[in-house]
Amino acid sequence: MRDKVIITDAISGVLANRNQCPAIPYTPAEYAEEARRCHDAGAAVVHVHAREDNGAPSFRPERYAEIADAIKAACPLLINFSTGAIGIPMEERVAHISDYKPHIGALNMGSLTYAKYSKKRKAFVFDLVFANTYKDIIYLLEAMNEAGVKPELECFDSGHVSGCEALVDMGLLKTPLDFSFILGVNGGMKATARHLAFQAENAPAGSTWKVIGISREQWKLVAAALALGGDVRVGLEDNFYLPDGSMATSNADLVERAARMARDVGREPATPDEARKLLGLEGA
Repeated sequence: MRDKVIITDAISGVLANRNQCPAIPYTPAEYAEEARRCHDAGAAVVHVHAREDNGAPSFRPERYAEIADAIKAACPLLINFSTGAIGIPMEERVAHISDYKPHIGALNMGSLTYAKYSKKRKAFVFDLVFANTYKDIIYLLEAMNEAGVKPELECFDSGHVSGCEALVDMGLLKTPLDFSFILGVNGGMKATARHLAFQAENAPAGSTWKVIGISREQWKLVAAALALGGDVRVGLEDNFYLPDGSMATSNADLVERAARMARDVGREPATPDEARKLLGLEGA
């Protein structure tokens, strides 16, 4: 177990809006202020889904550039761009990666039924197929490789982890690999410490990995990841609430709590420079 833990903040997401959580940023200036607060609280990486000023999801490379430039001017966080989308042409899902060349690009490693169930309503709030074929994964990965961007391998299930082996064999994925284990989505793995440990054991030796826990289960998974030696992601894309059930007033509230939990188990949040080295980004 290494002492340093990389804390990533998923700053906005794409589905939720301010009716659900008033702290979600929309404008580049708001992204920058949230990122600065997260950096000061202990984050090393910021994960970005772009929004227009009215809160609508944006896939325009120019908008990603505006947001990233504002963040860079405010603090030295490493920048991670999303490529996840449903119903968007592949070239639009990766154009901002190719044009801007962030430090890291999120790469979904397989398909799943992406759904949210409401026990109160006894119905699914949404029910989608999130398709990520190997053909599409290779398309995104080749674009990241050409741009010199580190792929972050987002895995919702165990087959998404083992499926990386073929891409390593093809020479498209370079070790050490960096995984994100997403737990708690209907259609993916359950949000338990046992499932997280199973995913971590499946990762190739020498890989870095972090947990992405959805909703209030996030904090149990953060605790498990810290004990297992992994990294963590928090932020308003994944969860609005602190462990006591109160709503976060900023992404920084969530980062601050994750940093405190890390220190409670004898680990220290990594700085952006330390995260760069741990992730193998020294030359990026």
